[in-house]
Amino acid sequence: MKEISLDYRYLKAFMITAKYLNFSKAADELNIAQSAVSRQIKLLEESVNEQLIIRSSKKVLLTEKGESLLAEIERLEDSVQEIFFGHMNKTIRVGILHGLLETWFNEIMVDFAKTSQHQLIVEVNNLDKLKEKLHARKYDLIFTTENIQSELASSLKLFEEHLVLVSKTEINPKDASNYNWICYSDEDQMFHAYKKRSNKIIMVNSVTAMLNLVRKGVGVAIVPDHLIAEDKNLKRYEVKGIPRQHIHLSTLNFKNMPSHIKLIIDLIKKR
Repeated sequence: MKEISLDYRYLKAFMITAKYLNFSKAADELNIAQSAVSRQIKLLEESVNEQLIIRSSKKVLLTEKGESLLAEIERLEDSVQEIFFGHMNKTIRVGILHGLLETWFNEIMVDFAKTSQHQLIVEVNNLDKLKEKLHARKYDLIFTTENIQSELASSLKLFEEHLVLVSKTEINPKDASNYNWICYSDEDQMFHAYKKRSNKIIMVNSVTAMLNLVRKGVGVAIVPDHLIAEDKNLKRYEVKGIPRQHIHLSTLNFKNMPSHIKLIIDLIKKR
């Protein structure tokens, strides 16, 4: 089958002429000479090697191919309008650290569900993956402990995350190395807070599981205090040597923030 090469420059002249079925009215709307309208349509026809309009001194008619082309153009215009101006549901893709999802972001999702018809997809990932997928536009926004400032993305500081050592029973926090350590990863804050390591380290990639193990008396862990705000049974201790960290919201550098993404950002700013 021979491949055609549609000359898109002349579609506007065809569309307006098809709208009025009149060269003169099309010329007035396009603010060009009537002969120029006719010439553009002729060039369009030559590019597809098909007659699109039947011309006569009194009437303009679309050929079958012309009618089909017009229908497709109208469908495309409707789709474009819907993409940029429509009110259909959008999908917001969020990347987040596990601990934030477990507590703080739950309340954001509740508010979002009450006020928005958009779809929300939330995925837990580590810091490197969150940044990578934001820059690849696989996430619309991410929540991390890093202040990202690049040509593609930037961050807004939300709040300081307060980290504490937790245990089931009373301990001396200086002696934490004598207990089993329950850690999230090999970058866990336990390794920053204590030079001497525990003889037994349990690595579990779930903050929920970490806290469950602490509650069962398996060992000690360092976690954000907002994770245990309602838990009066766990013992918590301030630990020196833990660097201060802030939670940041990061997005791509849109000139105009898409309205569906702005909606969830505004919800977060109000909290």
